[in-house]
Amino acid sequence: MARIELVPEVFDDFDRFFDHMSASRTADAPQRIGEILDALQILSHSPLIGRPVRGSKRELVIGSGSRGYVALYRFVSAVDTVFVLAVRSQRESGYKRD
Repeated sequence: MARIELVPEVFDDFDRFFDHMSASRTADAPQRIGEILDALQILSHSPLIGRPVRGSKRELVIGSGSRGYVALYRFVSAVDTVFVLAVRSQRESGYKRD
């Protein structure tokens, strides 16, 4: 079973979600972050489930519509670890960093 590591910048992504949800008066921000973290757990059993993107990175689609997010990650088989690099809303045009 692969380990899952969130790079520190992912917490900046979560802060951005909180700010956006606060501005739009969405009360369930902590629940949504919890749903994202829960969904990432599939990567511990199936680290190659996400669609391949540039380089050796992959994307995991989480939820849909206004509750949809995309996680950018890299699986390093040598250390059996998934590194989550960024998370964005499906409605955002791209990641804030790669």
